[in-house]
Amino acid sequence: MKIQLHDNNLHLEFAPLSLTKPVALLRMGILTFEERWEENYPDAEFCFATEKYLQVKYPQHNNWDLSLPANVIPNEDYVSVLNSMEDNTALYQGETWLGMKGTGETILQYTGEEVVTITKRWHLFQKNHKAIQSDFDLITAGVDSQNISESVTVIGDRKLIFLEAGAKAEACVLNTTDGPIYLGENAEIMEGSLVRGPFALCDDSTIKMGAKIYGATTVGPNCKVGGEVDNSILQGYSNKGHDGYMGNSLIGEWCNLGADTNTSNLKNNYGNIRTYSYSTRQEVATDTQFMGLTMGDHSKCSINTMFNTATVIGVFCNVYGGDFPQKFISSFSWGGNEFVPFAFDKAIEAANAMMSRRGLDLSVEDVQILKNIAELK
Repeated sequence: MKIQLHDNNLHLEFAPLSLTKPVALLRMGILTFEERWEENYPDAEFCFATEKYLQVKYPQHNNWDLSLPANVIPNEDYVSVLNSMEDNTALYQGETWLGMKGTGETILQYTGEEVVTITKRWHLFQKNHKAIQSDFDLITAGVDSQNISESVTVIGDRKLIFLEAGAKAEACVLNTTDGPIYLGENAEIMEGSLVRGPFALCDDSTIKMGAKIYGATTVGPNCKVGGEVDNSILQGYSNKGHDGYMGNSLIGEWCNLGADTNTSNLKNNYGNIRTYSYSTRQEVATDTQFMGLTMGDHSKCSINTMFNTATVIGVFCNVYGGDFPQKFISSFSWGGNEFVPFAFDKAIEAANAMMSRRGLDLSVEDVQILKNIAELK
C-alpha cells in the first residue's frame, strides 16, 4: 500500500518547526506523525504532500492508495474505518477531513472514538498528554519493559514505566500518577532527577543530574536536558543541558540553549497569549494563558538568555545579550538588542560543524531547502 501524508494546508501553522520539513515529520508524544502511521501500517510505503520547496527532499507522488492528514493522532476505531473504506471515499469527522481513497466522491462521516487533531502550533504541547498516552499504549502492547533499578523511587503504577533495551534510570524519582513514563533505547535518567509523567525520553537522550521534569513533556532522540522543564517538546538533537526554566515550549532540531536560559510562559496580567503567526505574518490571539519559547531548527541562545512570553525564533538564529530580545526573530538572524543577517555560508558552516559531532551533515537537498527559507524569510 502507498500512503500519502498530507500537510492539510497547515504548513505555516506549525512554523518555524515545519519550515524545514513536512508536518508529518514533527514529533509529539513519543513518535513523529509519520512514525505513528507506520506503527499502524508497517508494510506501507509513505510519501508526503507538502510545500513545493520541500519536495526537493520529500517528493510528492501521484499514485497513492490512501491519503491521510498528517496532523491527527490515529486510534483503533479510526484505523478500522480507514481499512474498511471503499474506493473513491472521503472520510470526515464533522468538517474535519480524516482521509481519502481515490477521488473522494463519496462522503463518509466518522462516528467512532474522537480523533485528536492538531491545527495550531501550541496544540503540540497542549495535547501532548494525549499523544504520549496513545503512543505508550501503541508501542508497548505485548512487549516487556527492561527491569527498573531498585535505586529508583516509583510513585504510582510501576506498569506505567517502560524502558527499552539499553535504557537506564538510577536513584531518581518517577511519578506515574498523571501518566506513563517512557524511556527509549539507550536513554538515561541520571541520579537525583524528579520526573512526573506523562513523559517521553526518546532514543539516546539524557536527563542530567538533578533535573526537574513536569509532564506532559517529550524529549526527542539525541538530546541532553537539565534544569526545570514543564510541558515542552524538543524535536531531537537539541540540548538544554543546564539550569534554567523552560515551560510550554517547542524546540526544533539541532538547537542549543545556553546555561541559565529562562523562558517566560505567563503574562503579568494572566491574560490569554498573543503570538507571532507565520500564516498571517503578525501576532494572533490564542486560547491559552501559557506559552513559552518556540525555536526553529539550528537556532541557539547564549548563557543567561531571557525570553518573553510566547517568543518565536526562526531557523538558524543566534541570540545573545543581557536584555529580553524581541518576541519574533526572523530566520537567519544574529544578535541581541538589535539583529543583523546571519550570512548563509557561515550558517551552513556552523551547522555542519555541530552535526559532524554526530557523524552527520547537511545534504545538498537540505541546503537547497535552507536557501529557499533564507530568501523567503
